[in-house]
Parts: sequence; C-alpha cells; structure tokens
Amino acid sequence: MLKYTLAHVGINAANRDEAEKAARMFETLFGFAVKEGNSSIFAGDGVEVMKEPYKGTNGHIAIGTPDVTAAKAELEARGFAFDDTTAKFKADGTLNAIYLTDEICGFAVHLVGKQ
Repeated sequence: MLKYTLAHVGINAANRDEAEKAARMFETLFGFAVKEGNSSIFAGDGVEVMKEPYKGTNGHIAIGTPDVTAAKAELEARGFAFDDTTAKFKADGTLNAIYLTDEICGFAVHLVGKQ
C-alpha cells in the first residue's frame, strides 16, 4: 500500500472577500501565512479557502501521495471511482491531482502529488 498523508483541507467560500476574511482569521488565530492564488487563498500549508465553491458540499480534503497514478490504480482496484474530468497534470504529463467521485460527509476528496 502506498503512503498517504493529509495535504490540506479546502473550505468553500462564497466569494473572494469571504475567502480572504477566512484566511486572515486563520492568520490571526494561529499565525498561518496567507498566500493568494488564482482560485483560492491558502492559510499556511494546511488550509485552502476557495474563492468560490468548487467540489464538495462543504469543501474538499486533499490527500497527498508520492505517486498519484499508482494511488488511483490502487484505490480503483479496491472499488473506488474517480472523476477523470478533474485530473490535473504536471508539465511532463504526470498525473498530479484527481478527485474521487464520492463525497465523505459533504467533503470531496482528491489525491495530490506530495513527497
């Protein structure tokens, strides 16, 4: 079995302003550095606040693994399904992220490449 770790938790915000407010709250509470990206704002490495709702009723949970392709195959062999339309690839064509089809308690789950 491959190694899996919790990479981050994603929170669905209604808009950019709400996302920034939430990220700043994590910064104020815990000192997590805020870093804005195209579709989200991170607070530290572990909290991603989406600028608009994306996958998952409440958000998503990212599970890190060193080999996303192997992890996907391993989980598919165990009966889990993936949404291939969510696949993201590195410049070299290596699968780097993909969402499972089912949610867990209102959270989408995706694999992400992490060493």
